[in-house]
Amino acid sequence: MATAIEQIQAAAANWSIEVTPTGATKIESFRDCLNEGTTVNVTFLPGTDPADTIAVCERLHNDGMKPVPHLAARSLRNADQLDELLTAYTSRCGVEEVLCIGGGVDDPVGDFTATMEVLKTGLIQKHGIRHIGVAGHPEGSPDISDDEIAEALGAKNELARAEGLDLYIETQFCFEADIVLDWERRVRAAGNALPIRIGIPGPATIKTLFRFAQISGIGPSMRFVAKQAKNVAKLMTVQSPHLLIAGLAEGMAADGDCLIRHFHFYPFGGFARTATYAGAIADGKIEMLPKGGFNVTEG
Repeated sequence: MATAIEQIQAAAANWSIEVTPTGATKIESFRDCLNEGTTVNVTFLPGTDPADTIAVCERLHNDGMKPVPHLAARSLRNADQLDELLTAYTSRCGVEEVLCIGGGVDDPVGDFTATMEVLKTGLIQKHGIRHIGVAGHPEGSPDISDDEIAEALGAKNELARAEGLDLYIETQFCFEADIVLDWERRVRAAGNALPIRIGIPGPATIKTLFRFAQISGIGPSMRFVAKQAKNVAKLMTVQSPHLLIAGLAEGMAADGDCLIRHFHFYPFGGFARTATYAGAIADGKIEMLPKGGFNVTEG
């Protein structure tokens, strides 16, 4: 039977990480903090210029990484713009994978209101991209009801089967393993067969985590962080997601049918620090703690 360290190392293999175009300006070379071939998601934030996302993807490609641009449905004008973006991503940036999301915009800027509308254009497939991420919501979403989430997930599973697409679910960042594992069991029981990447908050202060949790509107985890934030003395203390990762790894190892495959790290402004942290765990450079969780020993 695998040791706890081996379980964690296996669960943390093939991790991915996120970067914003603004955050990328602070990184001189991605090679300085990432191994070649690392998967890096590039955000397409509301109101920003798509050219910024393209430029970061091109940098990542030139640095030997695998860029995964966000396609935010409600921030796209129309199918023509989507086609132009995909042309740039594939011809200039070597893109072979995208993350298709609704996008946090109350009023769509163009023709698309939901991820499925983008997927059904067939344009992503036309450009040879078969590996497509879609959003997952272990704690629900402030933008869409639970029933609508369930219906959309069923439709995405059906589309993947019908078109032979390599779809996967990528979730918002979470803080408690039990909530995530329970959600995975429930969506699996409801018919989900898509593999899952769980969002992990990188090492950050309680103050920073609280701010991002507020922005994202995540439920139980928001209460979890709010409880931690009440201790003013700890607000600027860097918190590690080691308990979350250890709990997820244990749950993944205990359930052979679990669909959680990888971790996706949200760096919250500390890209290099988070990349080093994720890499150390994947390399097994950790020591278990008596009261649960672990410490990173190198990196």
